[in-house]
Amino acid sequence: MKKIELPERPDLREKAEAQGFTFVDMHGEPYWDETSAYCFSLSEIENQIEDPATELHAMCLEAVDRVLQSEELLDKLAIPAAHRDYIAESWKNREPSLYGRFDLVYDGTGPAKLLEYNADTPTSLYESAAFQWQWLEDQIAAGVLNAGDDQFNGIHEAVVDRLRSLFAPETDLHFTAVGGNPEDYATVEGLGWAAREAGLGAHYTDLEKIGLSPDGQFVDDQDRVIGILFKLYPWEDLLRDDYAAHLATAQCLMIEPPWKAILSNKGILPVLWDMFEGHPNLLPAFFEADVAGAFDGQGGPVDAIAASFERARPALAQGYVRKPIFSREGASISIFEDGRLTEVATNDAYAAHPRIVQGYAPLPVFDGFRPVIGAWIVGDACAGIGIREDRARITQDLSRFKPHFIRD
Repeated sequence: MKKIELPERPDLREKAEAQGFTFVDMHGEPYWDETSAYCFSLSEIENQIEDPATELHAMCLEAVDRVLQSEELLDKLAIPAAHRDYIAESWKNREPSLYGRFDLVYDGTGPAKLLEYNADTPTSLYESAAFQWQWLEDQIAAGVLNAGDDQFNGIHEAVVDRLRSLFAPETDLHFTAVGGNPEDYATVEGLGWAAREAGLGAHYTDLEKIGLSPDGQFVDDQDRVIGILFKLYPWEDLLRDDYAAHLATAQCLMIEPPWKAILSNKGILPVLWDMFEGHPNLLPAFFEADVAGAFDGQGGPVDAIAASFERARPALAQGYVRKPIFSREGASISIFEDGRLTEVATNDAYAAHPRIVQGYAPLPVFDGFRPVIGAWIVGDACAGIGIREDRARITQDLSRFKPHFIRD
């Protein structure tokens, strides 16, 4: 894994504008940054990212089953009691998942470590699946990259195949996101392209324009009944929304399915550690309430996890991260090293939620920036990656997107 300086395409912004990529720059800073790119070997991609991410997803599915059998874990994940049967029914019926994104730390020297699973509403899909691939083709054509260079990126094709396998031809799908957010719209529009390529109908409506029919079904802004809805709106919010009372009776198949409310919750990380302690791609993780006082000498972990915590204590003594079970774009995250608070997210919007503690795996530093690898899961397999980097140690909403390529 290397970071290589490369010339920016002279027509970058013209191409971005022509494709509706309106947030290539944000707030006076580049969001898409192709003045350098990350280079991987094929072995690194296959053995350290692709296969482990696919395995992690399979482990996560086992964890969903574990959580749904435990009221205690459902409580710890703050799953609203009124909707637990709805979520359990979606799991029992194996309602289909479309995609998700693991955030991994990897430096080219050891196993990638799971930071979190964006299993419900991951963005940066357009950048990863489409614009990144065009960058590769353009730079090969310009002689900037070698003719034999490649990219781990079958994301769009995998989404098309997944949608085609799930729905009969000409089935109508609706897509929604909060209005006025270009990044969110790019994600749902990218999925809409994939749906149309799969031979399906694709209709977009702003989230706030969705209503209810007299018989309790969801309808779009043209009063069309919504039978299948991809919503770029997190389950933790939707389950607490006024519309939540209609979810179980609206006869609407939701994508991502309700059971993704468990996987998109950072409480899944201590569940995974409890089930697969010591797995090379996991970091030690515990519910903060279970280890309260263990870091300041004021108490110890609860008996059920005491032995596991003691095994993890040496790693946690070097560094750990506190994360709310609900958090977006690095908000309300704190980093502790050698028992001292060393970094706090500037956005504290999620500070009121219950938290977990997770072993700290420092991001590698390349030219002053710290990359996080986003490994995209489509269906049940890893289909490609996208990379975000930041000068700070906590990746945030304005962190830069970086292209990558494979060269052996």
